[in-house]
Amino acid sequence: MASHLIPIDTFKLGFTTCPSLNLPAIEPVPLKDSELGVHKVSSRTNHVLVVPPEPSTNSDHSEAAALPPPSLAWEAFYPQGSINPSAPIPGGFGFYASGPRTFSSQLESGGATHVLISYRMMLQSDWEWVKGGKFPGIFGGEGDFSYSCTGGRQNDRCKCFNVRPMWRSKGVGELYTYLPLTPGNRERLISVPPSSKENSDYGSSVGRDAFRFTAGKWLSLAFRVKLNSVGCGDGELELWIDGVSVIKVDGLMLRDSEHSRIKGAHFQTFFGGHQDDWASPKDQRAWFADFSGVVID
Repeated sequence: MASHLIPIDTFKLGFTTCPSLNLPAIEPVPLKDSELGVHKVSSRTNHVLVVPPEPSTNSDHSEAAALPPPSLAWEAFYPQGSINPSAPIPGGFGFYASGPRTFSSQLESGGATHVLISYRMMLQSDWEWVKGGKFPGIFGGEGDFSYSCTGGRQNDRCKCFNVRPMWRSKGVGELYTYLPLTPGNRERLISVPPSSKENSDYGSSVGRDAFRFTAGKWLSLAFRVKLNSVGCGDGELELWIDGVSVIKVDGLMLRDSEHSRIKGAHFQTFFGGHQDDWASPKDQRAWFADFSGVVID
Protein backbone atom coordinates (compact mmCIF):
# COMPACT_ATOMS: atom_id res chain seq x y z
CA MET A 1 0.00 0.00 0.00
CA ALA A 2 1.47 3.35 -1.05
CA SER A 3 1.99 6.22 1.38
CA HIS A 4 2.73 9.90 0.96
CA LEU A 5 6.39 9.21 1.74
CA ILE A 6 6.50 6.19 -0.57
CA PRO A 7 3.77 6.97 -3.15
CA ILE A 8 4.40 3.86 -5.26
CA ASP A 9 3.34 0.25 -4.77
CA THR A 10 6.33 -1.69 -6.13
CA PHE A 11 9.97 -1.47 -5.07
CA LYS A 12 12.85 -3.74 -4.08
CA LEU A 13 14.02 -2.37 -0.75
CA GLY A 14 14.23 0.86 1.19
CA PHE A 15 14.56 2.68 4.49
CA THR A 16 12.70 5.27 6.54
CA THR A 17 13.31 7.37 9.63
CA CYS A 18 9.52 7.70 10.11
CA PRO A 19 8.60 5.39 13.03
CA SER A 20 4.93 5.42 11.94
CA LEU A 21 5.64 4.07 8.43
CA ASN A 22 5.48 0.29 8.38
CA LEU A 23 5.87 -1.20 4.92
CA PRO A 24 7.38 -4.52 3.77
CA ALA A 25 11.07 -4.36 2.79
CA ILE A 26 11.48 -0.95 4.48
CA GLU A 27 14.29 -0.77 7.05
CA PRO A 28 13.61 1.51 10.07
CA VAL A 29 16.55 3.85 10.70
CA PRO A 30 17.04 6.62 13.30
CA LEU A 31 17.35 10.22 12.12
CA LYS A 32 21.08 10.39 12.83
CA ASP A 33 23.95 11.50 10.61
CA SER A 34 25.97 8.39 11.40
CA GLU A 35 23.12 6.11 10.29
CA LEU A 36 22.19 7.98 7.12
CA GLY A 37 25.48 8.42 5.30
CA VAL A 38 25.61 12.18 5.92
CA HIS A 39 28.75 13.73 4.39
CA LYS A 40 30.16 16.93 2.92
CA VAL A 41 28.44 19.00 5.60
CA SER A 42 28.59 22.78 5.12
CA SER A 43 30.98 24.17 7.72
CA ARG A 44 29.06 27.47 8.05
CA THR A 45 25.64 26.08 8.98
CA ASN A 46 24.16 23.53 11.36
CA HIS A 47 21.39 20.94 11.12
CA VAL A 48 20.68 20.31 14.78
CA LEU A 49 18.30 17.55 15.81
CA VAL A 50 15.37 19.04 17.75
CA VAL A 51 11.82 18.38 18.89
CA PRO A 52 9.85 20.42 16.33
CA PRO A 53 6.88 22.62 17.30
CA GLU A 54 3.32 21.45 16.81
CA PRO A 55 1.85 22.35 13.40
CA SER A 56 -0.42 25.38 13.40
CA THR A 57 -2.41 24.29 10.32
CA ASN A 58 -4.11 20.96 9.79
CA SER A 59 -3.26 18.97 6.68
CA ASP A 60 -5.87 18.72 3.95
CA HIS A 61 -4.82 15.14 3.17
CA SER A 62 -6.10 12.16 5.11
CA GLU A 63 -2.85 10.20 5.38
CA ALA A 64 -0.82 13.21 6.52
CA ALA A 65 -3.47 13.87 9.15
CA ALA A 66 -3.32 10.22 10.26
CA LEU A 67 0.47 10.20 10.61
CA PRO A 68 1.48 11.87 13.86
CA PRO A 69 3.77 14.89 13.56
CA PRO A 70 7.45 13.89 13.66
CA SER A 71 8.90 13.77 17.14
CA LEU A 72 12.42 14.65 15.93
CA ALA A 73 13.56 16.79 13.02
CA TRP A 74 16.59 18.55 11.59
CA GLU A 75 16.15 22.27 12.16
CA ALA A 76 17.24 24.82 9.58
CA PHE A 77 17.85 28.35 10.83
CA TYR A 78 17.77 31.29 8.39
CA PRO A 79 19.04 34.42 10.20
CA GLN A 80 17.77 37.84 9.21
CA GLY A 81 19.72 38.97 6.15
CA SER A 82 20.87 35.47 5.21
CA ILE A 83 21.00 34.12 1.69
CA ASN A 84 23.00 31.25 0.17
CA PRO A 85 25.65 29.39 2.21
CA SER A 86 28.58 31.26 0.62
CA ALA A 87 27.17 34.71 1.45
CA PRO A 88 28.42 36.89 4.35
CA ILE A 89 25.38 35.82 6.40
CA PRO A 90 24.74 32.14 5.60
CA GLY A 91 21.40 30.54 6.33
CA GLY A 92 19.66 27.19 6.21
CA PHE A 93 21.97 24.18 6.00
CA GLY A 94 23.73 21.97 3.50
CA PHE A 95 24.89 18.36 3.37
CA TYR A 96 24.57 15.20 1.31
CA ALA A 97 23.04 11.92 2.50
CA SER A 98 23.47 8.56 0.78
CA GLY A 99 21.22 6.67 3.20
CA PRO A 100 22.02 3.61 5.34
CA ARG A 101 24.51 1.05 4.07
CA THR A 102 21.93 -1.39 2.68
CA PHE A 103 20.47 1.43 0.55
CA SER A 104 23.67 3.24 -0.45
CA SER A 105 25.33 0.01 -1.55
CA GLN A 106 22.50 -0.47 -4.04
CA LEU A 107 23.08 3.04 -5.39
CA GLU A 108 26.81 2.57 -5.88
CA SER A 109 27.81 -1.05 -6.41
CA GLY A 110 24.31 -2.44 -6.93
CA GLY A 111 23.72 -0.33 -9.99
CA ALA A 112 20.30 0.98 -9.01
CA THR A 113 18.87 3.06 -11.86
CA HIS A 114 15.41 3.92 -10.53
CA VAL A 115 15.10 5.46 -7.06
CA LEU A 116 12.65 7.44 -4.93
CA ILE A 117 13.73 9.70 -2.05
CA SER A 118 11.35 11.56 0.27
CA TYR A 119 11.01 13.56 3.47
CA ARG A 120 8.54 15.68 5.42
CA MET A 121 9.06 19.37 6.11
CA MET A 122 7.38 22.22 7.95
CA LEU A 123 7.95 25.98 7.80
CA GLN A 124 7.27 28.18 10.82
CA SER A 125 3.71 29.46 10.81
CA ASP A 126 4.58 33.13 10.08
CA TRP A 127 7.08 32.30 7.33
CA GLU A 128 7.88 35.17 4.94
CA TRP A 129 8.63 34.03 1.39
CA VAL A 130 10.39 37.10 -0.09
CA LYS A 131 11.59 36.19 -3.64
CA GLY A 132 12.43 32.52 -3.18
CA GLY A 133 14.85 29.85 -2.08
CA LYS A 134 15.73 26.16 -2.22
CA PHE A 135 14.69 23.04 -0.34
CA PRO A 136 16.38 19.59 -0.31
CA GLY A 137 16.22 17.30 -3.33
CA ILE A 138 18.01 14.46 -5.11
CA PHE A 139 21.35 14.32 -6.97
CA GLY A 140 23.75 12.11 -8.85
CA GLY A 141 26.46 11.81 -11.47
CA GLU A 142 29.97 10.49 -12.01
CA GLY A 143 32.14 10.43 -8.91
CA ASP A 144 33.00 13.88 -7.55
CA PHE A 145 31.35 15.61 -10.51
CA SER A 146 28.01 14.89 -8.83
CA TYR A 147 28.87 17.26 -5.96
CA SER A 148 29.48 20.36 -8.07
CA CYS A 149 26.52 20.47 -10.43
CA THR A 150 24.79 23.57 -9.00
CA GLY A 151 25.53 27.27 -8.59
CA GLY A 152 25.69 28.10 -12.27
CA ARG A 153 28.19 25.45 -13.34
CA GLN A 154 28.33 24.96 -17.12
CA ASN A 155 31.32 22.65 -17.60
CA ASP A 156 30.95 18.84 -17.49
CA ARG A 157 27.19 19.10 -17.03
CA CYS A 158 26.87 15.77 -18.85
CA LYS A 159 28.41 14.16 -15.77
CA CYS A 160 25.90 15.26 -13.12
CA PHE A 161 22.32 16.09 -12.27
CA ASN A 162 20.68 17.89 -9.36
CA VAL A 163 16.94 18.32 -8.75
CA ARG A 164 15.66 20.45 -5.87
CA PRO A 165 12.32 22.10 -5.16
CA MET A 166 12.31 25.88 -5.07
CA TRP A 167 9.83 28.26 -3.51
CA ARG A 168 8.99 31.59 -5.06
CA SER A 169 6.96 34.59 -3.87
CA LYS A 170 3.76 33.64 -2.02
CA GLY A 171 4.83 30.00 -1.77
CA VAL A 172 4.69 29.20 -5.49
CA GLY A 173 6.60 25.95 -6.03
CA GLU A 174 8.71 24.53 -8.85
CA LEU A 175 11.53 22.09 -9.50
CA TYR A 176 14.92 23.72 -10.02
CA THR A 177 16.98 21.38 -12.16
CA TYR A 178 20.56 21.04 -13.30
CA LEU A 179 20.63 18.38 -16.01
CA PRO A 180 22.98 17.66 -18.92
CA LEU A 181 22.73 20.51 -21.43
CA THR A 182 21.19 18.65 -24.36
CA PRO A 183 18.61 19.99 -26.83
CA GLY A 184 16.27 17.14 -25.88
CA ASN A 185 16.43 17.96 -22.17
CA ARG A 186 15.75 21.62 -22.86
CA GLU A 187 12.73 20.79 -25.01
CA ARG A 188 11.26 18.41 -22.43
CA LEU A 189 11.87 20.67 -19.44
CA ILE A 190 10.50 23.92 -20.85
CA SER A 191 7.33 22.13 -22.00
CA VAL A 192 6.26 21.26 -18.42
CA PRO A 193 3.09 23.13 -17.39
CA PRO A 194 2.00 25.53 -16.13
CA SER A 195 5.24 27.50 -16.67
CA SER A 196 8.86 26.51 -17.24
CA LYS A 197 11.95 28.38 -18.38
CA GLU A 198 15.64 27.85 -18.95
CA ASN A 199 17.84 30.24 -16.99
CA SER A 200 20.81 31.06 -19.19
CA ASP A 201 23.46 31.10 -16.47
CA TYR A 202 22.02 28.70 -13.91
CA GLY A 203 19.52 25.81 -13.94
CA SER A 204 15.99 25.43 -15.29
CA SER A 205 12.78 26.40 -13.52
CA VAL A 206 10.40 23.52 -14.17
CA GLY A 207 6.63 23.42 -13.52
CA ARG A 208 6.41 26.75 -11.72
CA ASP A 209 3.09 27.01 -9.84
CA ALA A 210 2.31 23.31 -10.33
CA PHE A 211 2.03 23.30 -6.52
CA ARG A 212 2.31 25.68 -3.57
CA PHE A 213 4.04 25.42 -0.24
CA THR A 214 2.04 26.15 2.92
CA ALA A 215 3.57 27.35 6.18
CA GLY A 216 2.70 25.89 9.55
CA LYS A 217 1.98 22.30 8.52
CA TRP A 218 3.90 19.18 7.60
CA LEU A 219 4.23 18.46 3.90
CA SER A 220 5.51 15.25 2.30
CA LEU A 221 7.83 15.63 -0.72
CA ALA A 222 8.86 12.59 -2.78
CA PHE A 223 11.30 12.65 -5.73
CA ARG A 224 11.58 9.85 -8.28
CA VAL A 225 14.53 9.60 -10.68
CA LYS A 226 14.87 7.00 -13.40
CA LEU A 227 18.23 7.07 -15.17
CA ASN A 228 18.22 6.85 -18.94
CA SER A 229 19.74 3.94 -20.80
CA VAL A 230 23.12 5.20 -22.01
CA GLY A 231 22.69 6.73 -25.45
CA CYS A 232 18.90 6.98 -25.12
CA GLY A 233 16.64 9.80 -23.93
CA ASP A 234 14.41 7.68 -21.70
CA GLY A 235 15.13 9.13 -18.25
CA GLU A 236 12.37 10.36 -15.95
CA LEU A 237 11.74 12.80 -13.08
CA GLU A 238 8.66 13.00 -10.88
CA LEU A 239 7.64 14.98 -7.80
CA TRP A 240 4.80 14.19 -5.42
CA ILE A 241 3.46 16.64 -2.80
CA ASP A 242 1.43 14.90 -0.07
CA GLY A 243 0.97 11.89 -2.30
CA VAL A 244 -0.17 13.82 -5.36
CA SER A 245 2.02 13.75 -8.48
CA VAL A 246 2.45 17.42 -9.42
CA ILE A 247 5.39 17.34 -11.89
CA LYS A 248 6.40 14.50 -14.19
CA VAL A 249 8.93 14.67 -17.03
CA ASP A 250 10.05 11.85 -19.31
CA GLY A 251 12.30 11.61 -22.37
CA LEU A 252 15.32 12.93 -20.45
CA MET A 253 19.07 12.35 -20.74
CA LEU A 254 20.47 12.24 -17.19
CA ARG A 255 23.76 10.51 -18.00
CA ASP A 256 26.04 9.56 -20.88
CA SER A 257 27.98 6.84 -19.06
CA GLU A 258 27.29 3.69 -17.05
CA HIS A 259 29.54 5.20 -14.37
CA SER A 260 26.93 7.83 -13.52
CA ARG A 261 24.86 6.96 -10.46
CA ILE A 262 21.97 8.24 -8.39
CA LYS A 263 23.85 9.32 -5.25
CA GLY A 264 21.16 10.16 -2.71
CA ALA A 265 19.69 13.31 -1.20
CA HIS A 266 21.12 16.81 -1.49
CA PHE A 267 19.89 18.25 1.82
CA GLN A 268 20.45 21.92 1.10
CA THR A 269 18.12 24.81 1.91
CA PHE A 270 18.59 28.58 1.86
CA PHE A 271 17.09 31.89 0.75
CA GLY A 272 18.36 32.88 -2.70
CA GLY A 273 19.46 33.75 -5.24
CA HIS A 274 22.69 35.58 -4.84
CA GLN A 275 21.61 39.17 -4.24
CA ASP A 276 20.59 40.78 -0.96
CA ASP A 277 17.00 41.32 -2.11
CA TRP A 278 16.53 37.53 -1.77
CA ALA A 279 17.54 37.58 1.92
CA SER A 280 15.36 36.43 4.79
CA PRO A 281 13.71 39.54 6.32
CA LYS A 282 13.84 38.10 9.84
CA ASP A 283 15.08 35.09 11.78
CA GLN A 284 13.15 32.07 10.47
CA ARG A 285 13.14 28.30 10.94
CA ALA A 286 12.08 25.16 9.09
CA TRP A 287 12.11 21.50 10.09
CA PHE A 288 12.88 18.38 8.06
CA ALA A 289 12.08 14.82 9.15
CA ASP A 290 11.04 11.31 8.07
CA PHE A 291 13.84 10.99 5.49
CA SER A 292 13.06 7.88 3.41
CA GLY A 293 14.15 6.16 0.21
CA VAL A 294 13.47 3.10 -1.92
CA VAL A 295 15.18 1.36 -4.82
CA ILE A 296 12.59 0.70 -7.52
CA ASP A 297 14.96 -0.96 -9.97
